[in-house]
Amino acid sequence: MAQKPKRLRRCQLAVPGSSDKMMTKAASLDVDHIFLDLEDAVAPAAKIPARAQIVTALNTLDWGKSVRCVRINDLDTQYAYEDIIEVVEGASANLDTILVPKVRSACDVRFVDRLLSQIELKLGLTRKIGIEVLIEEAEAIMNVEEIASASERLEALVFGMGDYSASQGIDPRAVSGDTGYPGDIWHYARYKVIVAARSFGIDAVDGPFVNFRDGEYFRTECRRAKQLGMVGKWAIHPSQVAIAQEVFSPAQDELDKAHKAVAAYREAQAQGLGAIQVDGQMVDVATVRLVQGIIDQAEAIGMKPTGDT
Repeated sequence: MAQKPKRLRRCQLAVPGSSDKMMTKAASLDVDHIFLDLEDAVAPAAKIPARAQIVTALNTLDWGKSVRCVRINDLDTQYAYEDIIEVVEGASANLDTILVPKVRSACDVRFVDRLLSQIELKLGLTRKIGIEVLIEEAEAIMNVEEIASASERLEALVFGMGDYSASQGIDPRAVSGDTGYPGDIWHYARYKVIVAARSFGIDAVDGPFVNFRDGEYFRTECRRAKQLGMVGKWAIHPSQVAIAQEVFSPAQDELDKAHKAVAAYREAQAQGLGAIQVDGQMVDVATVRLVQGIIDQAEAIGMKPTGDT
């Protein structure tokens, strides 16, 4: 398995590629990942002009540490292949990933992979552009394992519950609030996406919560996704960014406990012990594996344990 680029995806902010004002605003935000949209957020008449707007924005704005991504149109449309060609040829040095919506099978991913390879060869690029895909069709859930293994470029699976609801016939109110369903209505689909992503060393990201005025329920949805193993969530409004990045970051006391457990276990190993007790809880090799994920994430964010300068 090829080593994937390590990118933070605690929050992926959606920004219409047809709005210069919104793209400029997004570039000024402290957010892990920004995708400039050519699909749902852009009217049909604006889709072709938006390509040039996105290229200009990528090439002229300071995006800081944010991952720079472009969501193309559905591969079944007449726009998709030229979306890729024009954006990649125009802004390749300032583009990190392409986000592909409504992927249904591994063939969709391989098509984008092959087209990117041809463009990179033409331009003499040495840095490969990554692929992220939206799992938002019932067929995609059925085929998610083969999708996850389709390309070495693939970096993330994103669960898009909006279109998935339409595809499966789920109550549309579920994407904007509590429908009274006894539990997480997205549990099965989320879990299947996460298992596939983890199996192939890629990130699993949760999709949008459309009622951006309800910050508390957005926080609840972030927690649900995190507890299952997702690394982040979409934001459709800047007000959601801070919530997502907070929820998907370890708390300071959580990080301190993780470092304490790992240090104690290493000391125990040196004494020939396989399991020990730390603060009333057993710590063994499985525990260390669990908390190492917290430590790795904290390092990527720039967090340090208390007292470490």
